Amino acid sequence: MRSRVLPQKLIIDADPGIGDAFAIALAACDPGIDLIAVTATAGCVSGAVATQNILSIIESVDPDKWPRLGGCNALRPTFPAPESSASAFSGGNTAAFFDPLRLNGNYGLGATELQFAQLHNQRDSAKLLVDLVRQNPHEICVLTLGPLSNVALASELAPDFLDLIHSLVCLGGSVGAGGDVTAAAEFNLFADPGAARTVLCSHTQKALVPLDISRNAVLTFDQFDRLNESRPDSLRWFFDELLPFSLRAHREELGLEGLPLDAVTALAAIAEPRHFSTEAMSVDVEQDGNLTRGVSVFDRRGIPRWQQNIDVLTAVDPQGVLDYLTRVLKS
Repeated sequence: MRSRVLPQKLIIDADPGIGDAFAIALAACDPGIDLIAVTATAGCVSGAVATQNILSIIESVDPDKWPRLGGCNALRPTFPAPESSASAFSGGNTAAFFDPLRLNGNYGLGATELQFAQLHNQRDSAKLLVDLVRQNPHEICVLTLGPLSNVALASELAPDFLDLIHSLVCLGGSVGAGGDVTAAAEFNLFADPGAARTVLCSHTQKALVPLDISRNAVLTFDQFDRLNESRPDSLRWFFDELLPFSLRAHREELGLEGLPLDAVTALAAIAEPRHFSTEAMSVDVEQDGNLTRGVSVFDRRGIPRWQQNIDVLTAVDPQGVLDYLTRVLKS
């Protein structure tokens, strides 16, 4: 008799943004994923707003099995003021900073005025992570779509936390593609470089989805129109409001004729790993510096005595990511 393949148990830790929101919704709809929890972290938005956004996302999708929800009260990280950021490459002392809210709206989810119910008996994100992993040792994949603050805190609360997860997949960093929030740094590492260093330099099994790979799969305006024709009713909010807002913002702010599917790519790396190639590398994260805060530094000199500490996704089939998206929508 052929054995039944059980869905992958997954926790998503995020600071939604529209891209993260879409990935969370897809994970909740994917029959191959058992989304057991979604935890909020501060990053693109504050922890409180991230908590509210996650609740709104899950309510809009209304999956058959609701995930546990973890809340966060942390403030949004402090970033350079936009007025001073332009001076970095003309003799100033502040790195040129691009605020991701310009692509996501003031509260992360476009221009929508959200109506939501408050969480009762809110569970702290880091504590929920620890509890669920201890209840399901070596069974849960943790996918981080935002800064690594909660994972670092969970490892402080429970020294065995990282050893008890099945795998850890982190969206963040850059090998050779430069940055997005600054010229050199990717946002998730820039927002909390201390947490990033703690987690990425640990000895746990983990994989990194860097900008070099996450931006290869792009949803164009034409592809959006085709998908919109057969969208499921549960994702109406995304196709009527959120994705059009993000497509317009990427065109107006960055001059792109499409929406890079960073978070969906990270989710696809778990659901459809055959579309990706990986390479073991050694990474560290720069903590300070006006131009270098949050930079992921990869030592690829091949010195044998230096231990590799992370698997980095180095290639992706962009069509495979789009096929995964289409499959979930049809399912």
